[in-house]
Amino acid sequence: MTGIRIGIDIGGTFTDLAMVGDGLTGFVLHKELTTPDDPARAVLDGLAVLLANETRSIAEVTQIVHGTTLVTNAVIERKGAVTGMLVTKGFSDTLDIGLEHRYDLYDLRIGFAEPLVERHARVEIDERMRHDGGVETRLDPQAAVMAVRKLIAEAGIEALAICFLHSYKNPAHERAARDAIAVAFPNLPVSLSSDVFPYMREYERWTTTTVNAYAQPKLDRYLSRLEEGLAAMGFAGRFDLMSSSGGIVTPDFARRYPVRMLESGPAAGVLMAAHHAERAEAATVLAFDLGGTTAKGAFVQDGAPLKSYEFETARSYNHRRGSGLPLRMPVVEMTEIGSGGGSLAHIDPRGLLAMGPRSAGADPGPASYGRGGTGATLTDANLLLGILDPGFFLGGAMALDEQKAAGAVAAHVADPLGFSLSRAAFGMHDVINEDIARAFRIHAAERGIDFRRATMVASGGGGPIHGTAVARKLGIPKVILPLGAGAMSALGLLVAPFSLETARSHPVALADLDADSFARIMTDMMEEARGELSRAGVPAASVRLTGALDMRFQGQGYEIECPLPDLADLGMVFAGLRQRFLAAYRAIFGNIVLDEPIELISWKVAGTGPKPPLDLSHAMPPGGAAVKGHRPCWLPEAGDYVSTPVYDRYAVQPGAVIAGPALVEERESTAFLRRGDRAMLDNAGNLVVAIDTAREARGDEAVAAGGRT
Repeated sequence: MTGIRIGIDIGGTFTDLAMVGDGLTGFVLHKELTTPDDPARAVLDGLAVLLANETRSIAEVTQIVHGTTLVTNAVIERKGAVTGMLVTKGFSDTLDIGLEHRYDLYDLRIGFAEPLVERHARVEIDERMRHDGGVETRLDPQAAVMAVRKLIAEAGIEALAICFLHSYKNPAHERAARDAIAVAFPNLPVSLSSDVFPYMREYERWTTTTVNAYAQPKLDRYLSRLEEGLAAMGFAGRFDLMSSSGGIVTPDFARRYPVRMLESGPAAGVLMAAHHAERAEAATVLAFDLGGTTAKGAFVQDGAPLKSYEFETARSYNHRRGSGLPLRMPVVEMTEIGSGGGSLAHIDPRGLLAMGPRSAGADPGPASYGRGGTGATLTDANLLLGILDPGFFLGGAMALDEQKAAGAVAAHVADPLGFSLSRAAFGMHDVINEDIARAFRIHAAERGIDFRRATMVASGGGGPIHGTAVARKLGIPKVILPLGAGAMSALGLLVAPFSLETARSHPVALADLDADSFARIMTDMMEEARGELSRAGVPAASVRLTGALDMRFQGQGYEIECPLPDLADLGMVFAGLRQRFLAAYRAIFGNIVLDEPIELISWKVAGTGPKPPLDLSHAMPPGGAAVKGHRPCWLPEAGDYVSTPVYDRYAVQPGAVIAGPALVEERESTAFLRRGDRAMLDNAGNLVVAIDTAREARGDEAVAAGGRT
């Protein structure tokens, strides 16, 4: 695709824009403050500024790819549509019963996320499918219409989820209800559980469907405003969106399945980390992103992000796994905590310093923004430590107020704890580092990953600031700080291919399955993936298909995902299913194999188009002074402010070596190298930092700082 391509990622504090294409040397970035009251405004305003800065016309733009947190925020903040639910008779309490899992056995105060559909907005329908797809009780479609009429009149519903038992096996009743409702109420958005994600286990299927229905009207209105605004600017190119699984989809697909947009922005950042990992020939990579409101971590192995079909959102209790809404959908697997540049400091009930998960966001933002914020945030702390230059934030486009930052940190941290201002600021900085490292340790333990053999790719506005310290705590020996790390998710949108994952539950014993039946099911799913990509304009010949099966021994309560080889010869794939499952089982449990029949539970097919080219080169000035000056920076190993060299990232030449302590500034972020760190600029413009992991083990910093703050 020729012309200019633009990636736009909305974050909690900033909306990031990246532009590549004809006539540009490498990429161009811009950050615009997010407008929470109307996110489309920041997108359109930022786009106008980005084009004006480069004296380019909207007519030259051939594609815009967008990642948004709109769906996530709608669910977490409970600002979606009033949603109704039609459910099989006798099962209206399923959303309240949940999985009956206590994620903390000893805490009597644990809480769970409330269902998105209130009890009075759920109506039981007298219908029933059996587990094998046979009809137990036939549906009267007009009963569904009458139920919806009542829900509109009494509950004021704006969207509807239809969730019938065993519809993944036979969707006829859900479809018949939808068709009758569409005639009576043509403007009511309806989500079917058999369409959103046709998996067995009704609770997770129904929570996923209710999230889809809950977010559908809001996302549709948002996309309409954005499309109208772009059209008014004269945009006539493609407008596409990033899904949670790291693939590009059309606006039509996003409108039908908004639940798949939950993690669209973070997924783009992981894709960009995978791009850098592939170029650096790093086998195992931790993609670390620290933005304005959250910190995220995801693993990339052999150039590909790890993916999952399980996700949990809207956690209600201390971000604990099990306290949120469990969803089933394809997603880039990542861990996320409420630690970002806008994270607010507070003293917890134990009298200890804590950071987040509450954030100052973009409005009013950190105290140092001078926009009315009074809380002490991580950005304020980093400013007081000398890591951030008050006159060079966003390349000088936005000034930071040190006095307001000092007042906020003193009022909320230093004075209550009896600390000096500098020690309080470093305490905030280091608590964030430790919180992030703790979350990543758990994530690595769940995956069996050894950080000592991993490489970190740090991104986001705060990633280069905190990346080396987090890596030291985890024992990661090398950190890659890409050029433009502060807007890497926006760049990741431009490296993502069109992609679609299809999945369905179809439980069957391997002994009862023949090659023809296997080929028929797989072929149907392959054609579904090809069809969706064809509607997006991807030629069938360029679509790459991959597959996987969730399999188990009969009687087990969980499945093992077994990736399939090339799907060109389905007969050969079928012949090797038993051995493929046994190999996957041994890889997890050792050489123990049960003498039990094998079952196929869920089937997965992914279709992927070609990856678009992305030029990451950047015009480096010939020669010039790389060191732009010095400024006092508080170093924990010294326990005081030390005059620290400040490098101009754009003047550092490939092959140059920078020894820490040092600050390396670019417009979107600042790299903070600690004592013992050594960075070299590679030919791709990345700062590759060798970490002195032994320093953390010796505890030098804790001793110099007078103990943990």
